[in-house]
Amino acid sequence: MLEDIQDMYWNHPLSSAIRSLRYKPYVRNILYGGVALTILYALYNSVQRHESLSYDFPEEVTVPTPPQVWDERARQVKRAFLHAYHGYERYAAPHDELKPVSTGYKDNFNGWGVSIFDSLDTMVLLGLEGEYERARSYVEKTQFELAEHTFVPYFETTIRYLGGLLSTYALNQDPMLLKRADELAKKLDPVFNTPSKLALFGVNPSTGEVVGPDIGILAEMATLQLEYTYLAKATGNRAHWERRYLQPDLRQTGGMFPIGWNLTTGQPHDTHLSYLLKQYLLTAKTDKANLEMYIRATTHIITNLMYISPTRHLLYVTDTTTPTHEAQGTPTHVFEHLSCFLPGLFALGAHTLPLDDLDSMGVNLWTWLQRVTSAMLEMDIEGSSSYNLKELHMWAAEGLAQTCWLTYADMRTGLGPDETHMRASVHSVLGEGHLWMDSMDRWKQSGARGIPPGVGDKPPVIYTEQQRLRGGPGGRDYAIKKPGYLLRPETIESLYIMWRVTGDAKWRERGWRIFEAIERHTKTPYGYASIKSVEVVPPPKDDDMPSYFLAETYVLSVMPCISGSNYLPQIEVFVFNVH
Repeated sequence: MLEDIQDMYWNHPLSSAIRSLRYKPYVRNILYGGVALTILYALYNSVQRHESLSYDFPEEVTVPTPPQVWDERARQVKRAFLHAYHGYERYAAPHDELKPVSTGYKDNFNGWGVSIFDSLDTMVLLGLEGEYERARSYVEKTQFELAEHTFVPYFETTIRYLGGLLSTYALNQDPMLLKRADELAKKLDPVFNTPSKLALFGVNPSTGEVVGPDIGILAEMATLQLEYTYLAKATGNRAHWERRYLQPDLRQTGGMFPIGWNLTTGQPHDTHLSYLLKQYLLTAKTDKANLEMYIRATTHIITNLMYISPTRHLLYVTDTTTPTHEAQGTPTHVFEHLSCFLPGLFALGAHTLPLDDLDSMGVNLWTWLQRVTSAMLEMDIEGSSSYNLKELHMWAAEGLAQTCWLTYADMRTGLGPDETHMRASVHSVLGEGHLWMDSMDRWKQSGARGIPPGVGDKPPVIYTEQQRLRGGPGGRDYAIKKPGYLLRPETIESLYIMWRVTGDAKWRERGWRIFEAIERHTKTPYGYASIKSVEVVPPPKDDDMPSYFLAETYVLSVMPCISGSNYLPQIEVFVFNVH
């Protein structure tokens, strides 16, 4: 038997070729060199793949960070805010905003010192008595006036000035702040002198002259309920309460407010959507109309606007566009940073509403359906009716929050881009067919084993500079559309709410990592600047420090750090508004 095998080996043509290499050194060297090059090429590709999945962020924390560490982190946030605000005070006050690179200033929001008004509540939370007293003195003397034929933008004035006054009053009950808020609201009142009672774009607070087209932006018209509801309660003035918009017919859009013929959760819709739930909560859960609109809108978002990327299975929300008034639009697969408020909103709704028992709130989806006779809403309700709505909203919150976090963690700076374009399924037609609910249905039909699609932790994918210049190896499942980081707060807000709702420390730690990245890459000698690209280290800076950075981003950065203190606004008591 052994002899037969030996005969087969010696007589085989391949064996003869190998033995002949002993007498052909030139051919032998070529063959061996080819084998060596093949091995080296394989090793190179292996290193490149490993390199593209490198993880610059610290490992996820499994042991809770000690309270004393969070106390020190709170002090770091406080020092950072003081660096920014003192730079503004020194180089820009009383103008609106600091230019943190050139030490110039902007008067882009009325010239009344918007950064002062926007920062008031941050100073109270941080216990900055000296800064607050200086700001208070300025606010008390501010004249809400403009030259003739010039106008204040109603939306920005409401969220930055009126919102800053009211949120600070809610914290410290300073009557001067409430008085100034009431005065400002009355000066803005002429914007409502329209047949629809929806606000126009702008008003001259001195003359009452108004300006604006017949068509308005949804976020600008509808982002006022929280401010005016709280102002009405605090002053007892019912006129403020009546400054609410009328309910439109939403049968063709599944309960969502359209932007032209389009549906979106980002700009210019984002602020309005968050106000639906928060208005219901602020009215001690009595504003049923806003509750119904919130349930309708989120049902439509979950069933029609949420997708999963093909490789990393990133859950994301996008918008739809259509050139006509047809109900079914085409998804763009653009994912905006502004949409990253949504996971926090879903989590807050699941935490504060009995979504698994809507009848207890007097809400019946099928009764709505009979009332509005909407084919799109019927499909939405049928699509979600086989799930526990509370679980579904929390899964949506976790998956979206994970994607928002990864758009930061994937970047060399640790900061997230303003817009990305997500990859649709390779099997989709015109970007359709890879809806999250389609994947959820398949998961459920197969026995619901493991975690739901799009949910769960995933490792970051960080490109090297060489990979970025080559276009990357394609491992992220998205392309960066707008690479700038504009010091926005939406992701930090959602991470904070996810931590408060779930108790999972990873969300808290991720918020801190973002703050560290802000410190590392946006700080200037005079303040903090928006950056032009999140993939370039060091990133080129814009000469811009928005007032909301002092108001929203810093508040949401410090909140996780002061959880051990005697005073922390609770999400069950206070309605947190990103504006």
